[in-house]
Amino acid sequence: MPTDPYVAPDLDDRPRQQQNLPPGVAYPPAGHWVATRPGDLGAGQPRGRMLGSPGPNIGYAYTLTERMRDRLRLGPHEHADDAVAVVAEIAAKRAASFGRAPVIADVDVAIKLLGYDGEVDPEFVEVRSTLVHEAHHSYSARRALVDTVPEELVRMRPADLGVHVADWRRSARSYVEAHRQAPSAG
Repeated sequence: MPTDPYVAPDLDDRPRQQQNLPPGVAYPPAGHWVATRPGDLGAGQPRGRMLGSPGPNIGYAYTLTERMRDRLRLGPHEHADDAVAVVAEIAAKRAASFGRAPVIADVDVAIKLLGYDGEVDPEFVEVRSTLVHEAHHSYSARRALVDTVPEELVRMRPADLGVHVADWRRSARSYVEAHRQAPSAG
């Protein structure tokens, strides 16, 4: 099979081009993403329940969350796949709110918010297990949970979450209780 002349035959080979930057100067970090390409929806992007949060490369949140899988403190009836799915979706929402791809801090905020860091009362673990049950298999279950998290909350730094997380967890409890009492259709 022929090989492109620009493909290094050995993975240890360095790039053939010389850098055009003077010594001590590096490329700047990537800037804020803006929808300017013809296929981007830009300001006309619909928002609302069950529509998600569009942003650049938000699927990378799943990769980052999978790397943290072993650190998740699960309750007795929770499954890691459900926890990973919900944490990744909240991390993606946070990254999209800043207009950038997900980073590990987004996953840290999602883990802290849901109490998968182990710093949570047992009552909320029961509520959380109800909220995330089968989330790995159900888009509507994931979206419903992620939609309950206010954007102002996901945009906070992990150190600043404190009281705000407690407020959201109380609202999550009432959400679960309201859905338990609602008559089932069928």
